[in-house]
Amino acid sequence: MVKHLLLCYRRMFKLNKKRKIICKVSILQKYVKSLWNQIVGCCIGKSIKYRKLSRQHSSSTTTTAAPPSSPSGGAVPDGGFNGKCYCDHSKESLEDLVALKICLLGDNQIGKTSFMTKYVGKEKGEESFSTTGLNQMDKILCVKGARISYSIWEVQGDVSASTQIPIACKDSVAMLFMFDLTSRCTLKSVISWYQQARQWNQTAIPVMIGTKFDDFVQLPLDMQWTIASQARAYAKALNATLFFSSATYNINVNKIFKFITAKLFNLPWTLERNLTIGEPIIDF
Repeated sequence: MVKHLLLCYRRMFKLNKKRKIICKVSILQKYVKSLWNQIVGCCIGKSIKYRKLSRQHSSSTTTTAAPPSSPSGGAVPDGGFNGKCYCDHSKESLEDLVALKICLLGDNQIGKTSFMTKYVGKEKGEESFSTTGLNQMDKILCVKGARISYSIWEVQGDVSASTQIPIACKDSVAMLFMFDLTSRCTLKSVISWYQQARQWNQTAIPVMIGTKFDDFVQLPLDMQWTIASQARAYAKALNATLFFSSATYNINVNKIFKFITAKLFNLPWTLERNLTIGEPIIDF
C-alpha cells in the first residue's frame, strides 16, 4: 500500500513539473513572437498594428476644416472617410508611424507649391526645406490610432527637373501629375512628365490634377468643355484618376490625399464621379 502511494506521488510530482515546463515554454513563445513582430515592423517600415488597418471600417485625418466656399459662393464639400479618428498623441512614437512618399510633377507656375502648402497647412505642417532643388513637406495623418507620415516632394519644372525626377520618384507610393487648367500647354506637358517619372517608378499610383479651378470657371463654357475633354482623354491614356482642384478655395485638395490613402490601404471609401462642366471634375 505504501509503495503504491509513493508511486502515485511520484507520478503527480512529474506531472506537475511537466505542466510548469509547458507553461514556461508557452510564455517564452509568446514573448519571442511579440519581439519578432516588432523587429519585422521596424524592418519594413510598417508596424504590425498598422498592417492590420485594412480590416478596419473607418478612418479620418487628424485635422478637419469647415467646407470652403466655392468661386460661385456655395459650399464645396471635400469628401472623406466615415467615422472618427482615435489617436492618442500623448503616446506617439516611431513604432506606429508609417512613412510614405508622394511626389508632385508638372511645369513651373502651375500651383504645385500652393497645392502642397494648402494640404500640409501652416499650423500643422512642418517647415518646408529644399534638397538638390526639391521642395519637401511632411503631413501626419491619424487613422484608427495608427499614424501615416506623408513626405511630399515637389519637382520644380525648370531645367534641373531631369536630376530631380529620379530622387523624387524613387520609392514614391503615388505620383501627382499637375497642370494649369487655364494653360493647355501645361496639360500637354503631362505626357512628358509621366514618361520620365515611370522610368524610375512603375508601381506608384498615378493621379492627374488640374489646378486653378477658380480661374478655370471664368473661361467661356466651350473652352472649359474642350480643356476638360482633353484632360479626361489624357487621364484615360495614363490610367490615372483626374481631379480638378483649387488651392485658393481648398477644392478637392484634401480629397485627393484621402483617395490616395484609401487606395493604398484598401479602405472603404467611395469616390463620387463628377463630369459636370463648370464643376470640379472627378473622373476615373
